[in-house]
Amino acid sequence: MSSERNWAGNLTYRASAVAHPESVDELGALLGQGGPVRVLGSRHCFNDIADTEGVLLVLDRLPSVFEVSADRTAVRVSGAARYGDIAPLLDAEGLALANLASLPHISVAGAVATGTHGSGDAIGSLASAVRGLTILTPSGETRSLERGDADFDGAVVSLGALGAVLDVTLDVEPTYEIAQHVFEHPDWDAVLADFDEVTSIGTSVSLFSTWERTDVIDQIWVKQRLPEAREAARVSLFERLGAVAAVSKRHPILGVDPIACTEQLGVAGPWFERLPHFRLDFTPSAGAEIQSEYLVPREDAVAAIQAVRTLAGQIAPLLLVNEIRTVRADSLWLSPSYGTDAVGLHFTWKPDEAAVRALLPTIEAALPATARPHWGKVFTLDGAETRSRYTRGDDFAALAARYDPDRRLVNPYLERLGL
Repeated sequence: MSSERNWAGNLTYRASAVAHPESVDELGALLGQGGPVRVLGSRHCFNDIADTEGVLLVLDRLPSVFEVSADRTAVRVSGAARYGDIAPLLDAEGLALANLASLPHISVAGAVATGTHGSGDAIGSLASAVRGLTILTPSGETRSLERGDADFDGAVVSLGALGAVLDVTLDVEPTYEIAQHVFEHPDWDAVLADFDEVTSIGTSVSLFSTWERTDVIDQIWVKQRLPEAREAARVSLFERLGAVAAVSKRHPILGVDPIACTEQLGVAGPWFERLPHFRLDFTPSAGAEIQSEYLVPREDAVAAIQAVRTLAGQIAPLLLVNEIRTVRADSLWLSPSYGTDAVGLHFTWKPDEAAVRALLPTIEAALPATARPHWGKVFTLDGAETRSRYTRGDDFAALAARYDPDRRLVNPYLERLGL
Protein backbone atom coordinates (compact mmCIF):
# COMPACT_ATOMS: atom_id res chain seq x y z
CA MET A 1 0.00 0.00 0.00
CA SER A 2 1.18 3.53 -0.78
CA SER A 3 2.36 5.85 1.98
CA GLU A 4 1.53 8.86 -0.19
CA ARG A 5 -0.69 11.51 1.42
CA ASN A 6 -2.61 14.54 0.26
CA TRP A 7 -1.11 17.96 0.96
CA ALA A 8 -3.20 18.57 4.09
CA GLY A 9 -2.19 15.20 5.52
CA ASN A 10 -5.75 14.07 6.33
CA LEU A 11 -5.76 11.28 3.71
CA THR A 12 -3.33 8.45 2.97
CA TYR A 13 -3.88 6.97 -0.47
CA ARG A 14 -4.62 3.23 -0.57
CA ALA A 15 -2.90 2.70 -3.92
CA SER A 16 -0.80 -0.39 -4.49
CA ALA A 17 1.62 1.72 -6.54
CA VAL A 18 2.24 5.33 -7.60
CA ALA A 19 3.66 5.80 -11.09
CA HIS A 20 5.14 8.92 -12.72
CA PRO A 21 5.18 8.20 -16.48
CA GLU A 22 7.64 10.32 -18.45
CA SER A 23 5.94 10.04 -21.84
CA VAL A 24 2.46 9.55 -23.24
CA ASP A 25 3.57 6.15 -24.54
CA GLU A 26 4.63 5.13 -21.03
CA LEU A 27 1.33 6.42 -19.66
CA GLY A 28 -0.51 4.36 -22.28
CA ALA A 29 1.47 1.27 -21.32
CA LEU A 30 0.57 1.75 -17.66
CA LEU A 31 -3.08 2.10 -18.55
CA GLY A 32 -2.82 -1.02 -20.68
CA GLN A 33 -1.81 -3.14 -17.69
CA GLY A 34 -5.43 -3.30 -16.56
CA GLY A 35 -6.86 -3.07 -13.05
CA PRO A 36 -8.12 -0.09 -11.06
CA VAL A 37 -6.44 3.22 -11.81
CA ARG A 38 -6.84 6.91 -10.97
CA VAL A 39 -4.97 10.07 -11.92
CA LEU A 40 -3.58 12.19 -9.07
CA GLY A 41 -3.10 15.93 -9.46
CA SER A 42 -1.50 18.34 -7.02
CA ARG A 43 -3.11 16.55 -4.02
CA HIS A 44 -5.18 19.51 -2.88
CA CYS A 45 -8.39 17.50 -2.51
CA PHE A 46 -9.47 16.69 1.03
CA ASN A 47 -11.49 13.54 0.32
CA ASP A 48 -10.97 10.25 -1.53
CA ILE A 49 -11.96 11.52 -4.99
CA ALA A 50 -8.52 10.58 -6.39
CA ASP A 51 -7.98 7.43 -4.32
CA THR A 52 -7.79 3.87 -5.63
CA GLU A 53 -6.67 0.46 -4.47
CA GLY A 54 -4.90 0.10 -7.81
CA VAL A 55 -2.32 2.37 -9.45
CA LEU A 56 -2.18 6.14 -8.99
CA LEU A 57 -0.84 7.92 -12.06
CA VAL A 58 0.90 11.27 -11.53
CA LEU A 59 1.48 13.20 -14.77
CA ASP A 60 4.00 15.75 -13.48
CA ARG A 61 6.87 14.21 -15.48
CA LEU A 62 5.19 14.23 -18.87
CA PRO A 63 6.71 16.64 -21.41
CA SER A 64 5.64 20.20 -20.68
CA VAL A 65 3.16 21.89 -23.01
CA PHE A 66 2.74 25.66 -23.35
CA GLU A 67 1.47 26.86 -26.73
CA VAL A 68 -0.21 30.20 -27.39
CA SER A 69 -2.67 30.08 -30.30
CA ALA A 70 -1.92 32.03 -33.48
CA ASP A 71 -4.74 34.48 -32.75
CA ARG A 72 -3.53 34.88 -29.13
CA THR A 73 -6.94 34.10 -27.64
CA ALA A 74 -6.02 30.71 -26.15
CA VAL A 75 -3.17 28.76 -24.62
CA ARG A 76 -2.70 24.98 -24.57
CA VAL A 77 -0.98 23.76 -21.40
CA SER A 78 -0.11 20.46 -19.76
CA GLY A 79 -2.92 19.08 -17.61
CA ALA A 80 -0.47 18.62 -14.75
CA ALA A 81 0.80 22.20 -14.92
CA ARG A 82 0.12 24.41 -11.92
CA TYR A 83 -1.62 27.74 -12.44
CA GLY A 84 1.18 29.47 -10.58
CA ASP A 85 3.72 28.13 -13.07
CA ILE A 86 1.88 28.98 -16.29
CA ALA A 87 0.70 32.44 -15.17
CA PRO A 88 4.13 34.17 -15.40
CA LEU A 89 4.66 32.58 -18.82
CA LEU A 90 1.35 34.00 -19.98
CA ASP A 91 2.13 37.42 -18.54
CA ALA A 92 5.46 37.43 -20.36
CA GLU A 93 3.42 36.97 -23.55
CA GLY A 94 1.24 39.93 -22.60
CA LEU A 95 -1.67 37.60 -21.83
CA ALA A 96 -3.79 36.65 -18.84
CA LEU A 97 -6.53 34.38 -17.54
CA ALA A 98 -9.82 35.89 -16.41
CA ASN A 99 -9.60 34.36 -12.95
CA LEU A 100 -7.55 32.25 -10.59
CA ALA A 101 -8.36 30.30 -7.43
CA SER A 102 -7.15 31.46 -4.02
CA LEU A 103 -4.20 29.05 -4.29
CA PRO A 104 -1.86 29.18 -7.33
CA HIS A 105 -0.41 25.79 -6.29
CA ILE A 106 -3.19 23.67 -7.83
CA SER A 107 -2.94 21.82 -11.13
CA VAL A 108 -5.00 22.90 -14.13
CA ALA A 109 -6.56 19.50 -14.85
CA GLY A 110 -7.33 18.79 -11.19
CA ALA A 111 -8.91 22.18 -10.58
CA VAL A 112 -11.00 21.95 -13.73
CA ALA A 113 -12.13 18.38 -13.04
CA THR A 114 -13.47 19.33 -9.59
CA GLY A 115 -15.18 22.60 -10.54
CA THR A 116 -12.77 24.73 -8.52
CA HIS A 117 -13.29 28.49 -8.75
CA GLY A 118 -12.08 31.93 -7.77
CA SER A 119 -14.51 34.75 -7.12
CA GLY A 120 -16.38 37.32 -9.15
CA ASP A 121 -19.99 38.02 -10.08
CA ALA A 122 -19.05 38.25 -13.76
CA ILE A 123 -16.41 35.47 -13.79
CA GLY A 124 -17.03 31.75 -14.12
CA SER A 125 -15.22 28.88 -12.46
CA LEU A 126 -11.77 27.87 -13.70
CA ALA A 127 -13.48 25.18 -15.77
CA SER A 128 -15.48 27.78 -17.68
CA ALA A 129 -12.24 29.04 -19.26
CA VAL A 130 -11.63 25.65 -20.90
CA ARG A 131 -12.14 25.66 -24.66
CA GLY A 132 -10.54 22.28 -25.35
CA LEU A 133 -8.91 19.26 -23.75
CA THR A 134 -7.20 16.01 -24.69
CA ILE A 135 -8.05 12.85 -22.74
CA LEU A 136 -6.30 9.48 -22.82
CA THR A 137 -8.95 6.92 -21.90
CA PRO A 138 -8.25 3.71 -19.95
CA SER A 139 -8.39 1.76 -23.20
CA GLY A 140 -5.58 3.89 -24.64
CA GLU A 141 -7.74 5.96 -26.98
CA THR A 142 -6.90 9.65 -27.31
CA ARG A 143 -9.94 11.91 -27.50
CA SER A 144 -9.71 15.62 -28.24
CA LEU A 145 -12.73 17.77 -27.43
CA GLU A 146 -13.49 21.41 -28.17
CA ARG A 147 -16.17 23.75 -26.90
CA GLY A 148 -19.32 23.01 -28.88
CA ASP A 149 -18.61 19.27 -29.30
CA ALA A 150 -21.38 16.95 -28.11
CA ASP A 151 -19.38 15.56 -25.17
CA PHE A 152 -17.61 18.77 -24.20
CA ASP A 153 -19.94 20.13 -21.50
CA GLY A 154 -19.90 16.74 -19.79
CA ALA A 155 -16.18 16.13 -20.09
CA VAL A 156 -14.71 19.27 -18.53
CA VAL A 157 -15.77 18.81 -14.89
CA SER A 158 -15.16 15.07 -15.03
CA LEU A 159 -14.23 14.02 -11.45
CA GLY A 160 -11.42 12.04 -13.08
CA ALA A 161 -13.96 9.54 -14.41
CA LEU A 162 -13.08 9.75 -18.12
CA GLY A 163 -9.32 9.30 -18.30
CA ALA A 164 -5.99 11.11 -18.00
CA VAL A 165 -6.20 14.74 -19.12
CA LEU A 166 -3.04 15.30 -21.15
CA ASP A 167 -3.56 18.96 -21.99
CA VAL A 168 -6.10 21.74 -21.58
CA THR A 169 -6.72 24.74 -23.83
CA LEU A 170 -7.75 27.87 -21.93
CA ASP A 171 -9.24 31.18 -23.00
CA VAL A 172 -6.84 34.08 -22.53
CA GLU A 173 -7.02 37.85 -22.89
CA PRO A 174 -4.59 40.79 -22.80
CA THR A 175 -2.74 41.13 -19.52
CA TYR A 176 -4.03 43.50 -16.85
CA GLU A 177 -3.26 44.76 -13.36
CA ILE A 178 -5.21 44.33 -10.12
CA ALA A 179 -5.26 46.30 -6.88
CA GLN A 180 -6.42 44.60 -3.69
CA HIS A 181 -8.17 46.33 -0.79
CA VAL A 182 -9.18 44.88 2.60
CA PHE A 183 -12.03 46.24 4.72
CA GLU A 184 -12.64 45.23 8.32
CA HIS A 185 -15.70 44.76 10.52
CA PRO A 186 -18.61 45.64 8.22
CA ASP A 187 -22.02 45.05 9.75
CA TRP A 188 -23.46 41.63 8.81
CA ASP A 189 -27.07 42.83 8.60
CA ALA A 190 -26.08 45.75 6.38
CA VAL A 191 -24.05 43.47 4.10
CA LEU A 192 -26.90 40.98 3.71
CA ALA A 193 -29.34 43.81 2.99
CA ASP A 194 -27.08 44.98 0.13
CA PHE A 195 -25.49 41.62 -0.73
CA ASP A 196 -25.62 42.07 -4.51
CA GLU A 197 -24.02 45.51 -4.30
CA VAL A 198 -21.29 44.21 -2.00
CA THR A 199 -20.26 41.31 -4.21
CA SER A 200 -20.35 43.46 -7.36
CA ILE A 201 -18.20 46.27 -5.94
CA GLY A 202 -15.00 44.66 -7.27
CA THR A 203 -13.77 42.27 -9.92
CA SER A 204 -13.43 39.66 -7.18
CA VAL A 205 -14.89 39.92 -3.68
CA SER A 206 -14.40 37.59 -0.69
CA LEU A 207 -16.11 37.80 2.72
CA PHE A 208 -14.17 36.25 5.60
CA SER A 209 -15.58 35.35 9.02
CA THR A 210 -14.47 33.22 11.94
CA TRP A 211 -18.06 33.35 13.30
CA GLU A 212 -16.67 34.30 16.70
CA ARG A 213 -18.99 37.27 16.24
CA THR A 214 -22.29 37.30 14.36
CA ASP A 215 -22.81 41.06 14.25
CA VAL A 216 -19.81 41.95 12.06
CA ILE A 217 -17.74 40.29 9.34
CA ASP A 218 -14.04 40.01 10.05
CA GLN A 219 -12.85 41.12 6.61
CA ILE A 220 -13.95 41.74 3.04
CA TRP A 221 -11.24 41.50 0.36
CA VAL A 222 -11.87 43.39 -2.88
CA LYS A 223 -9.69 42.70 -5.92
CA GLN A 224 -10.21 45.31 -8.63
CA ARG A 225 -9.01 45.44 -12.21
CA LEU A 226 -7.25 48.63 -13.23
CA PRO A 227 -7.97 51.22 -14.40
CA GLU A 228 -10.84 51.48 -11.93
CA ALA A 229 -13.98 53.55 -12.48
CA ARG A 230 -15.81 52.83 -9.18
CA GLU A 231 -13.43 53.86 -6.42
CA ALA A 232 -15.81 56.47 -5.04
CA ALA A 233 -18.67 53.93 -5.02
CA ARG A 234 -16.49 51.42 -3.16
CA VAL A 235 -15.48 53.94 -0.51
CA SER A 236 -19.09 55.07 -0.06
CA LEU A 237 -20.39 51.51 0.19
CA PHE A 238 -17.98 50.44 2.91
CA GLU A 239 -18.58 53.62 4.89
CA ARG A 240 -22.29 52.80 4.79
CA LEU A 241 -21.54 49.24 5.96
CA GLY A 242 -19.58 50.57 8.94
CA ALA A 243 -16.32 49.07 7.66
CA VAL A 244 -12.84 50.52 7.94
CA ALA A 245 -9.98 50.04 5.50
CA ALA A 246 -7.16 47.85 6.80
CA VAL A 247 -4.03 49.87 7.52
CA SER A 248 -1.65 46.93 7.15
CA LYS A 249 -1.56 43.66 5.29
CA ARG A 250 -3.94 40.95 6.48
CA HIS A 251 -4.23 37.14 6.37
CA PRO A 252 -7.72 35.60 5.93
CA ILE A 253 -7.24 33.76 9.23
CA LEU A 254 -7.11 36.24 12.10
CA GLY A 255 -3.79 36.35 13.92
CA VAL A 256 -1.79 34.55 11.19
CA ASP A 257 1.25 36.32 9.74
CA PRO A 258 0.20 37.68 6.31
CA ILE A 259 3.63 37.19 4.74
CA ALA A 260 2.26 34.33 2.58
CA CYS A 261 -0.54 36.51 1.18
CA THR A 262 -0.55 38.52 -2.02
CA GLU A 263 -0.05 42.29 -1.81
CA GLN A 264 -2.87 44.49 -0.52
CA LEU A 265 -3.38 48.15 0.50
CA GLY A 266 -4.30 49.11 -3.06
CA VAL A 267 -0.81 48.43 -4.44
CA ALA A 268 -1.24 47.58 -8.12
CA GLY A 269 0.35 44.45 -9.54
CA PRO A 270 0.04 41.80 -12.24
CA TRP A 271 -3.20 39.80 -12.33
CA PHE A 272 -1.49 36.57 -11.25
CA GLU A 273 0.05 38.23 -8.18
CA ARG A 274 -3.28 39.60 -6.93
CA LEU A 275 -6.13 37.26 -7.93
CA PRO A 276 -4.90 34.41 -5.64
CA HIS A 277 -4.96 35.06 -1.90
CA PHE A 278 -1.63 33.31 -1.44
CA ARG A 279 1.80 33.53 -3.06
CA LEU A 280 3.21 30.54 -4.91
CA ASP A 281 6.47 30.59 -2.96
CA PHE A 282 4.74 29.96 0.40
CA THR A 283 2.81 27.04 1.87
CA PRO A 284 -0.79 27.75 0.92
CA SER A 285 -3.41 28.72 3.51
CA ALA A 286 -2.86 27.13 6.94
CA GLY A 287 -1.31 23.86 5.74
CA ALA A 288 -2.77 21.39 8.26
CA GLU A 289 -6.50 21.92 7.78
CA ILE A 290 -9.73 20.41 6.49
CA GLN A 291 -11.89 22.15 3.90
CA SER A 292 -15.59 21.98 3.00
CA GLU A 293 -17.60 24.10 0.58
CA TYR A 294 -21.20 24.35 -0.54
CA LEU A 295 -22.39 26.40 -3.50
CA VAL A 296 -25.96 27.68 -3.63
CA PRO A 297 -27.88 29.51 -6.37
CA ARG A 298 -27.58 33.26 -6.04
CA GLU A 299 -31.21 33.62 -4.99
CA ASP A 300 -30.59 31.30 -2.02
CA ALA A 301 -27.38 32.97 -0.85
CA VAL A 302 -28.74 35.18 1.92
CA ALA A 303 -30.82 32.32 3.34
CA ALA A 304 -27.74 30.05 3.27
CA ILE A 305 -25.58 32.62 5.04
CA GLN A 306 -28.27 33.19 7.66
CA ALA A 307 -28.46 29.43 8.22
CA VAL A 308 -24.71 29.31 8.89
CA ARG A 309 -25.02 32.37 11.11
CA THR A 310 -27.51 30.59 13.35
CA LEU A 311 -24.99 27.77 13.81
CA ALA A 312 -22.08 30.08 14.64
CA GLY A 313 -21.78 28.76 18.18
CA GLN A 314 -21.20 25.22 16.90
CA ILE A 315 -19.07 26.24 13.93
CA ALA A 316 -16.64 28.72 15.50
CA PRO A 317 -14.78 26.27 17.82
CA LEU A 318 -13.78 24.11 14.83
CA LEU A 319 -13.27 26.87 12.28
CA LEU A 320 -10.17 28.64 11.03
CA VAL A 321 -12.13 30.84 8.60
CA ASN A 322 -15.28 30.86 6.47
CA GLU A 323 -15.00 32.49 3.03
CA ILE A 324 -17.98 33.52 0.89
CA ARG A 325 -17.42 34.04 -2.84
CA THR A 326 -19.45 34.29 -6.05
CA VAL A 327 -19.28 32.40 -9.36
CA ARG A 328 -20.99 33.09 -12.67
CA ALA A 329 -23.22 30.40 -14.18
CA ASP A 330 -21.89 27.95 -16.77
CA SER A 331 -23.15 25.02 -18.86
CA LEU A 332 -20.77 22.30 -17.61
CA TRP A 333 -22.82 19.33 -16.39
CA LEU A 334 -21.12 18.65 -13.07
CA SER A 335 -20.09 22.21 -12.30
CA PRO A 336 -21.46 23.44 -8.96
CA SER A 337 -22.46 26.60 -10.87
CA TYR A 338 -24.18 24.66 -13.67
CA GLY A 339 -27.16 26.65 -14.88
CA THR A 340 -27.05 29.23 -12.09
CA ASP A 341 -25.02 32.10 -10.76
CA ALA A 342 -23.73 30.68 -7.50
CA VAL A 343 -22.43 31.75 -4.10
CA GLY A 344 -19.91 29.51 -2.38
CA LEU A 345 -19.70 29.08 1.40
CA HIS A 346 -16.20 27.77 2.01
CA PHE A 347 -15.08 26.46 5.41
CA THR A 348 -11.43 26.05 6.34
CA TRP A 349 -11.51 23.87 9.45
CA LYS A 350 -9.01 23.06 12.13
CA PRO A 351 -7.46 19.61 11.47
CA ASP A 352 -9.98 17.61 13.50
CA GLU A 353 -11.72 15.63 10.79
CA ALA A 354 -13.82 13.50 13.12
CA ALA A 355 -15.34 16.57 14.78
CA VAL A 356 -15.82 18.30 11.42
CA ARG A 357 -17.61 15.27 9.96
CA ALA A 358 -19.82 15.12 13.05
CA LEU A 359 -20.88 18.75 12.53
CA LEU A 360 -21.32 18.74 8.73
CA PRO A 361 -24.71 16.95 8.70
CA THR A 362 -26.11 19.77 10.85
CA ILE A 363 -24.78 22.39 8.44
CA GLU A 364 -25.97 20.44 5.40
CA ALA A 365 -29.47 20.08 6.85
CA ALA A 366 -29.64 23.83 7.59
CA LEU A 367 -28.54 24.92 4.12
CA PRO A 368 -31.08 25.21 1.27
CA ALA A 369 -31.71 21.91 -0.54
CA THR A 370 -30.14 23.51 -3.61
CA ALA A 371 -26.65 23.53 -2.02
CA ARG A 372 -24.07 21.60 -4.04
CA PRO A 373 -20.89 20.44 -2.29
CA HIS A 374 -17.49 21.09 -3.82
CA TRP A 375 -16.38 17.77 -5.28
CA GLY A 376 -12.85 17.89 -3.82
CA LYS A 377 -13.67 18.84 -0.25
CA VAL A 378 -15.13 17.06 2.76
CA PHE A 379 -18.92 16.65 2.81
CA THR A 380 -21.28 14.07 4.30
CA LEU A 381 -24.33 14.40 2.07
CA ASP A 382 -25.59 11.04 0.86
CA GLY A 383 -24.25 10.17 -2.58
CA ALA A 384 -27.68 9.81 -4.12
CA GLU A 385 -28.78 13.15 -2.67
CA THR A 386 -25.63 14.84 -3.96
CA ARG A 387 -26.13 13.46 -7.45
CA SER A 388 -29.80 14.49 -7.45
CA ARG A 389 -28.75 18.13 -7.19
CA TYR A 390 -27.13 17.89 -10.63
CA THR A 391 -29.76 17.59 -13.36
CA ARG A 392 -27.28 16.13 -15.86
CA GLY A 393 -26.04 13.37 -13.56
CA ASP A 394 -27.56 10.58 -15.66
CA ASP A 395 -26.05 12.07 -18.81
CA PHE A 396 -22.65 12.16 -17.17
CA ALA A 397 -22.96 8.54 -16.02
CA ALA A 398 -23.68 7.53 -19.62
CA LEU A 399 -20.69 9.56 -20.84
CA ALA A 400 -18.38 7.93 -18.28
CA ALA A 401 -19.63 4.48 -19.32
CA ARG A 402 -18.58 5.22 -22.91
CA TYR A 403 -15.14 6.48 -21.97
CA ASP A 404 -14.48 3.80 -19.32
CA PRO A 405 -16.73 0.81 -20.11
CA ASP A 406 -14.68 -1.50 -17.88
CA ARG A 407 -15.09 0.93 -14.94
CA ARG A 408 -11.38 0.93 -14.16
CA LEU A 409 -11.52 4.56 -13.04
CA VAL A 410 -14.47 3.97 -10.72
CA ASN A 411 -13.46 4.13 -7.06
CA PRO A 412 -15.50 4.21 -3.83
CA TYR A 413 -16.04 7.95 -4.22
CA LEU A 414 -17.69 7.54 -7.63
CA GLU A 415 -19.58 4.46 -6.45
CA ARG A 416 -21.16 6.51 -3.66
CA LEU A 417 -22.42 8.92 -6.30
CA GLY A 418 -23.75 6.11 -8.47
CA LEU A 419 -21.39 6.98 -11.32
